[in-house]
Amino acid sequence: MDFLRAAILGIVQGLTEFLPISSSGHLVLIPALFGWDDQGLSFDVGLHLGTLLAILGYFWRDWVQMFRVGTADLVKHQFRFREHHRPSQFLWLIALGSVPAALVGLLFNSWIEDNVRQPWLIAITLAVVGAIMLYADRRGSRSRDMGTIGLADAVIIGAAQACALIPGVSRSGATMTAALFRGLERNDAARFAFLLGTPAFVGAALLKASDLASESSRDLAELGVGFACSAVVGLIVIHFLLRYLRTRSLAVFVWYRFGVAALTLLIGAIRVA
Repeated sequence: MDFLRAAILGIVQGLTEFLPISSSGHLVLIPALFGWDDQGLSFDVGLHLGTLLAILGYFWRDWVQMFRVGTADLVKHQFRFREHHRPSQFLWLIALGSVPAALVGLLFNSWIEDNVRQPWLIAITLAVVGAIMLYADRRGSRSRDMGTIGLADAVIIGAAQACALIPGVSRSGATMTAALFRGLERNDAARFAFLLGTPAFVGAALLKASDLASESSRDLAELGVGFACSAVVGLIVIHFLLRYLRTRSLAVFVWYRFGVAALTLLIGAIRVA
């Protein structure tokens, strides 16, 4: 690993974590396509910490409001959730929607890391999920906003997020696709996907934080470069995507997924031959 490669991987993480094109898939594909040694899971964790900082920085007002109102409502109304204000209800919906990914991560994360990081498999998941995303983008009613999200939405979208532990699926892609199937507008689907993904980011960072303790000082310096690039690029991408989806579809990201999948399979076939 060198500083340039660390910066490239940080930029890739910042771009692909929030665009619906799969960050975990790209962090496997980029080294494989360029013949680099795998950067290791501890480096990936550092990059994810960068995008966690980006998402917390962008949505900090939302989280402060949800926790402030939620605390007041819990004291006043206890667990009578129907009497809670909307920011408090939304906090509980995010907590509920985070349960599927937490359960799947605890039960299957090690198996997934050991068995589904092959480039050919990532290419297939990129293409298949891309096709589902395109269908949802075209068939979704886009008649609802975030204020209408309820228990069923949180569970269904949360279950979709759990599928994103498989590289190539994309956390934002899976959650946005499920939200579109539930009738949400595109930019609200993306906003809810980002808020719902925050606890998953925090949980993954806590689970893997111990891996960073074994890194050397140079490794930590390179990780710092990747972290900074990931955070800055991630913040820009969040702002861009939320504005982009107000007036445009997900089609460009779907065609990108198809292109990367085809290129990956082609390069793999050439190397085998």
